[in-house]
Amino acid sequence: MSNTQTAAVVFDGSWLCLADIAAIARGDKQAVLSEQPAFRQRIDDGSRFIDRLLAEDGVVYGVTTGYGDSCTVEIPAELVAELPHHLYTYHGCGAGRILDPEETRAVLATRLASLCRGVSGVSYALLAQLAALLRHDILPLIPAEGSVGASGDLTPLSYVAAALCGEREVLYKGERLAAADALKAAGLAPLRLRPKEGLAIMNGTAVMTALACLAWERADYASRLSARLTAMNVVAAAGNAHHFDEALFAVKPHPGQQRAAARIRADLEAPRPSRNDSRLQDRYSLRCAPHVIGVLEDALPFMRGLIENELNSANDNPIIDAEGERVLHGGHFYGGHIAFAMDGLKNAVANLADLLDRQMALLVDARYNHGLPRNLSGAPAARAAINHGLKALQISVSAWTAEALKQTMPASVFSRSTECHNQDKVSMGTIAARDALRVLELTEQVLAAMLITARQGVELRGEIAELSLSPALERMQRNLADRIPRIAEDRALDKELIALIAAIRARTWSLYD
Repeated sequence: MSNTQTAAVVFDGSWLCLADIAAIARGDKQAVLSEQPAFRQRIDDGSRFIDRLLAEDGVVYGVTTGYGDSCTVEIPAELVAELPHHLYTYHGCGAGRILDPEETRAVLATRLASLCRGVSGVSYALLAQLAALLRHDILPLIPAEGSVGASGDLTPLSYVAAALCGEREVLYKGERLAAADALKAAGLAPLRLRPKEGLAIMNGTAVMTALACLAWERADYASRLSARLTAMNVVAAAGNAHHFDEALFAVKPHPGQQRAAARIRADLEAPRPSRNDSRLQDRYSLRCAPHVIGVLEDALPFMRGLIENELNSANDNPIIDAEGERVLHGGHFYGGHIAFAMDGLKNAVANLADLLDRQMALLVDARYNHGLPRNLSGAPAARAAINHGLKALQISVSAWTAEALKQTMPASVFSRSTECHNQDKVSMGTIAARDALRVLELTEQVLAAMLITARQGVELRGEIAELSLSPALERMQRNLADRIPRIAEDRALDKELIALIAAIRARTWSLYD
């Protein structure tokens, strides 16, 4: 359970929420393994039951047999102890980028959470070693690619198993080291895996679930920031604030859509400038913003439920029921729920990028921005001819948006038959989660560009008509003005973009509830 009164998350088999995993990943909270005698006994009962089965010549998949399609291969008794080490060794074939430190901490915490359910047949010593990696910030170098999401995240998690045993490489105190050297520096000894423990570490959904926890929090913030930016863009475009009226949204009762409208409406609660045109309806990217943002808002609670159920599940195979003295063979390593959640999340998030891209296109175009300068240039009239304002930034936003939209093809429909047709239907959950993170990365770049755009647009509108901003928008505009000088003369914006992207990922601005 999570203890919100201290900077700790206690792992004792109690329910965890995705915010716990995200806090550990950021370093805001410490993962603490329970030392309660009852918890320790419940964990060790599983490994003792495995020992008893071995002594009685029981047949246990992955303990006295080979793995996957090799489950019919009987392992001689004298080789059983070596089998877990062979499992992580031959799965050392990952590729692609290395998971970053936050992602890696999330993976370690997520795997620890599953094993703490007490039905994986592992020893307390294994849990203690996992917790020690987190405590000392010894981070296995985990390649992001190579998992089909069933039998779980085998290849990436093999790098966790190997690091526990002092093999392969880790990141420790900012340096890339041999795992054995990092363990020694932290006063730890390499682990020798017991029967079933290699399978328990690797045959689960920890990587996809960890990435999903982080993606969910980023998506939630992106949704809130999109509403704030929409309000600023309505002001900049001299738009119609009545599009967000409470009575209007009362007749279409999607809670997330109503929530998005309420956020925009609250930001626009201020006297509006007088309108000199007969426009009753703004273009869809402004008028329908709650309808676009609302899809993500309504999906987030559902997706959170899927992610947290997976986080709090025992998701390896077989399940070891020590109390009932049963070994239950199944498929809990299958990551279909995470795959579905991440495929849906990346679609809804990419639509935020598309929405904001369209809002920017209106604001920079003198035909549609109702009196603002071309490309939102803040140059004085005498120098306007050679200054281009946000022309190139709008091109970049379109590029990032297009790439985000291209990534929305669902990964879960691309199941492949692998491992001699034993794994003949797989989830692709880890690919879906990686896709979602890439879409979020691109969307956050769009959001950063829109912060520049909205700040410039609101200032320029204030030079045409007297503005009375709500307190929230006034604070936001002042904050952005401190970060982003007015764009008068053309200048490179890359450093400001990078700083704004970092501010978004740090959730710098407090947004709504």
